[in-house]
Amino acid sequence: MVCMLVVPIWLAAQTTVNGVISEQGTGFSLSDVTVTNESTLEETFADMDGNFTIQAHKGDRLVFSLDGYDDVIVNYNNESSVNVVMRTGSTYQLDDVVVIGYGTTTHKDATGSMVAVTEKDFNQGLNTAPEQLLTGKVAGLQINTAGGAPGTGSQIRIRGGSSINASSDPLFVVDGVPMDNGTTVAGSSNPLNYINPSDIESISVLKDASATAIYGARASNGVIIITTKRGKKGKKLGINFNSTVSVSERMNQVDVLSADEFRNAVMQRGSESVQALLGNSNTNWQDEIFKTALGYDNNLGITGMITDNLPFRISLGYTNQDGILKTGNFERTTASISLTPSLFDNHLTIDINARGSYEENRFADAGAIGNAIRMDPTQSVYADSDRFGGYWEWLLNGVPNVNSNRNPLAMLMMKQDLAYVRRSVGNIKFDYKVHGFEDLTATLNLGYDYSDSNGKNLVSDSAALSYAAGGINKDYKQIRRNNLFDFYLNYNKEIPSIKSKIDVTAGYSYQSFDYDNYEINQNFRRTKENPETYYDINTRVLIGFFGRLNYTFNEKYLLTATIRRDGSSRFSKDTRWGWFPSLAAAWNVADENFLKDSKTVSNLKLRLGWGITGQENLGGNPYPYLPIYMSSTNQYAYYPMGNDNFVPILRPNIYDPYLKWEEQTTWNIGLDFGFFNNRMWGSVDFYKKITDDMLQTVAAPLPNLNNQITTNIGSMENQGVELALGGDIIRTTDLTWTLNANATYNENVVTSISGGGNQDFYTTGGISGGIGNNVQVIMVGAPAGSFYVYEQVYDQNGSPIQGAYVDRNGDGIINEEDLRAFHSGRPDWTLGLNSNLTYKNWDFGFSMRASLGNYNYNNVASDIGTYAGLIGTNGFLSNVQSDALDTGFITNEYFSDYYVQNASFLRMDYLTLGYTFHKVFGKTDIRFNGTVQNVFVITDYDGLDPEIIQTNADPRQATMGIDNNFYPRPRIFSLGVNVNF
Repeated sequence: MVCMLVVPIWLAAQTTVNGVISEQGTGFSLSDVTVTNESTLEETFADMDGNFTIQAHKGDRLVFSLDGYDDVIVNYNNESSVNVVMRTGSTYQLDDVVVIGYGTTTHKDATGSMVAVTEKDFNQGLNTAPEQLLTGKVAGLQINTAGGAPGTGSQIRIRGGSSINASSDPLFVVDGVPMDNGTTVAGSSNPLNYINPSDIESISVLKDASATAIYGARASNGVIIITTKRGKKGKKLGINFNSTVSVSERMNQVDVLSADEFRNAVMQRGSESVQALLGNSNTNWQDEIFKTALGYDNNLGITGMITDNLPFRISLGYTNQDGILKTGNFERTTASISLTPSLFDNHLTIDINARGSYEENRFADAGAIGNAIRMDPTQSVYADSDRFGGYWEWLLNGVPNVNSNRNPLAMLMMKQDLAYVRRSVGNIKFDYKVHGFEDLTATLNLGYDYSDSNGKNLVSDSAALSYAAGGINKDYKQIRRNNLFDFYLNYNKEIPSIKSKIDVTAGYSYQSFDYDNYEINQNFRRTKENPETYYDINTRVLIGFFGRLNYTFNEKYLLTATIRRDGSSRFSKDTRWGWFPSLAAAWNVADENFLKDSKTVSNLKLRLGWGITGQENLGGNPYPYLPIYMSSTNQYAYYPMGNDNFVPILRPNIYDPYLKWEEQTTWNIGLDFGFFNNRMWGSVDFYKKITDDMLQTVAAPLPNLNNQITTNIGSMENQGVELALGGDIIRTTDLTWTLNANATYNENVVTSISGGGNQDFYTTGGISGGIGNNVQVIMVGAPAGSFYVYEQVYDQNGSPIQGAYVDRNGDGIINEEDLRAFHSGRPDWTLGLNSNLTYKNWDFGFSMRASLGNYNYNNVASDIGTYAGLIGTNGFLSNVQSDALDTGFITNEYFSDYYVQNASFLRMDYLTLGYTFHKVFGKTDIRFNGTVQNVFVITDYDGLDPEIIQTNADPRQATMGIDNNFYPRPRIFSLGVNVNF
């Protein structure tokens, strides 16, 4: 009876509202505008002429939204018609929220150098890791993938990096949980692979000390904050599904002699016995080991409200990507859940995030690439017998020749390098606005990061690759635990009487890191009862006290002061604690009387900043200050005569009791600007970073049982300028074109090396060829990692003369005194250009990058670009890189600057075209797109790829500029569909 009485009355109170929606300035009618009654959650859309109809009661809020335009909110007051004018929205908005350490701010209120990239600006295509979304997007941010293997990691540098041997990676913070950059996740080639890029909402890049100092001890290399998607209050149930299928193909190959060219060279230069080694086949070994690879990526996200106060989001993702190098595969399953309930009249907000991933990897042996380049092209892939798996091999006295190249296809097919990684990361954060004192908020953040991985490296004893060792059978297991406890208070108060706003944060942070590593090695000739076993168990703790003051006067003058005191268990009690302060100021010039009514200048802000940040990341050594004994592995073992099983020994490990923080002091001056209602925007920053007490691993003094020691021995400077410029070049009802460009100049120099004896340099950068050869140097007055080579002498035709170098010191002798620091792998300039164009339902975008002034040492050419491999004195033949035809070198000249080559490049990272069907089956949007990644590269570099970092067990510690055994980046063609219900 109540329903029969009330419902007709309620229905009678509703009013049918009509109206027309148009664009400000032009008067054009706007179609497809979403009109939502927030009170009843009814939703409708404007037609082609901008007309809409919706039911409403007095007091209801009507929201009008359309991509590319600012939302309009109308408080309905029983009008029969409501006409709405919408203003075009700039991509750059001063009131956009930017996530910073332990809080948020806006572009207008930010005093530090920071950039926020949101989902709509991410790179397109098949991106398996979060950092790939940012490539080329941010000035001062350099991202280089460690090759083209599926799931591979990246080398990430902000403003050139700040260290040499300690980590130069930025600190990653995911939903408030700082990640551990100190150790790698065993079995995973990228520590960020557990995050599905489809789950990311925004990424903030904090670059200068005033922005990063709140993280103190780990912020010297910058901070990257990742915020994932979550449910939002008031949003109805929404389902998003996207699927991508991709094809990856090899772009090019190393230029070596073909089978016929090789035969001709051997017949011309080899003896009869050498000529007799030639085969009868014509094999392109690089074609044998590479393939066209398929990839799949599917993601499902569901967002909605469980109750009025409990938004949620859940997601599932599955990625399966083959590598272009045969046998390589990356497979990942991800799941996440986010709950954001609010209680006690919104005084208590709880943010619960949990995500998990299961990763399966089969790592292809990248050593097969180098063997394919060197392998004799006149030999067949397969042998006439089943021995060694049926693959052809170089033999000596009936067994594999230990000096020769191995059959590269056999290296791939007869080896299984498998890894399984289970990882879960999550946190629960409580934000409580104190009742009766709502300006004060207490925050408790509890987080965890747990991974459990295991793997197996298996090579049969029938494979030539492991014949001498009797096969390979290695099992390993790792458990990593990262626990976080943060508690902080925030007081935020506006005081109109003095035109001031005060925002104060103070807190405490505790984070512990535990690692358990187990490794068991045994070959097929060793009994299972006596395997070689290795254990590594350690714990590391960081404790911090921090505070920050943000003060705003008259909405124009901004001041930020930050202090953090950190303690690390890596250091002794005498050097354990460090202070990390920062100070920044900003002036919103555009709000001054002489500009606030300007039709041209819509934003103009001057920023000044200074701060000190720290570094304690030494990799895997948790206690470098302690005098401890190390238990030997088989590398340093005693083997009793006639016994296959080693007897472990103990040896004293080198240590530095005075080891302390590496510290970096940064100055920054910046200018943000916007014109024509921020239709055009940009910024310019000048910075200088000085790193003191660098943590470096150098040769240990004698007498000592260790070759190297980690200590504080030097200083380094980075200085440069960053430019960013963007704009909505065209914005009409049907056509929108947004363009963003950025440029960064960085100058790096080592300023001192203290504690290293009388020398002001030491060498690094190992290469293939010879024993212990290094071609890079850490030298005072030169960029870190400069190439250390002789100056080549050329003949009148411009050809290098073998063994002829410039006597730089004029003593009549060519020796180490004549080596010089010559260029480096670090670029002088990095440039980025991004474009997005939409026309009605079509969208088109691309992203390009350029790197200028970077050089590579072409180790492929220096190692096999001579005729030495044709001599055959060791009973086998080796192919020759075609550079030998140009130089005529007979033997190797590893230290010639001829091999240091300009590797500047222009690369188009992606090109995408899409079409969206709006309101299919009612309220469903469907977008189809095609994307090409790694579209083209323009360079004068002679090697396989100008963008080189030397691959390493940990790609984050790789060295830029040494080209050897590089896994080529593929060109990827993708087709995708995105469905929003």
